[in-house]
Amino acid sequence: MKLIEELVGAKTIGIGGHVRPDGDCVGSVMGLYLYLKKVLPDVHVFAYLEQPAEIFRCIQNIDKLCSDFETDIQYDVFIALDCNAERLGGVEPIYERAGKRINIDHHVSNPGCGDINIIEPKKSSTCELLYELMEEDKIDEEIAKALYIGMVHDTGVFRYSNTSPRTMQIAAKLMEFGFDFSKLIDKTFYEKTYVQSQIMGRAVLESICFMDGRCIFSRVDQTMMDFYQVGPKDLDGIINQLIIVKGIECAIFMYETNPMEYKVSLRSKGKVDVAAIALKFGGGGHVRAAGCTMKGKYHDVINNLSSHIAEQLEG
Repeated sequence: MKLIEELVGAKTIGIGGHVRPDGDCVGSVMGLYLYLKKVLPDVHVFAYLEQPAEIFRCIQNIDKLCSDFETDIQYDVFIALDCNAERLGGVEPIYERAGKRINIDHHVSNPGCGDINIIEPKKSSTCELLYELMEEDKIDEEIAKALYIGMVHDTGVFRYSNTSPRTMQIAAKLMEFGFDFSKLIDKTFYEKTYVQSQIMGRAVLESICFMDGRCIFSRVDQTMMDFYQVGPKDLDGIINQLIIVKGIECAIFMYETNPMEYKVSLRSKGKVDVAAIALKFGGGGHVRAAGCTMKGKYHDVINNLSSHIAEQLEG
């Protein structure tokens, strides 16, 4: 199917992504926003998202994002990207009120929350899935850049197991638009500020290996974030640094969001289905990359997670 067929007759369209937006979320929301503004010039299109990290300022019209959520607005169609309704945060009431709700995602843990659900877990990213739903001849350089950024971030620069031959084919087609893909990768994925490098070094330095060296854990509390003057957006990449340690099968990274509340990221090299574990605690994701929010003392959180990890490793 082509997405545009589901939007016939709509006068107003809203687009939204999940709280704490990552590269795939930002890329898919902005890629679809730019696409719909181009192919449906007479339709009012609005995109909602929490303020993205500065690294994504290279995406055209990202300053047009709505980060103040007026919940009394009603759209003919609202499209939820890269998540289910519960993860839309302040946008959820707007989504639920829409005349038609469309949910597009690639997370295996998402059962679908729309009148129309396009959930394809075999896709590397929501950006890859969106490319398949768009008319190729309507994609331009700016749309291609947004989609490419999302694919880069959710595949770890095309090295995660979710990278398929089709993923590479689509990436190649996007690169044909001629943008500086190498610069995009460096600026949005690898480049870190000095304090971001400091907090990553601190987190790695204070990490702990357990389960006979098969699992690794690290955390950042609010005191540490205050000391380095960083926020959640500055912690990207820490979990990926932990999982590449030799001998590790599963990595856990958590940071404090409120007193006794942690945002937990999980990574696996394949022996542990971290999506199944995250789902038990109200989260979700992929077999090798997932997350959730948990409450309690940090050692209780680790104990709860590690029992499920150990069950899979020993099963």
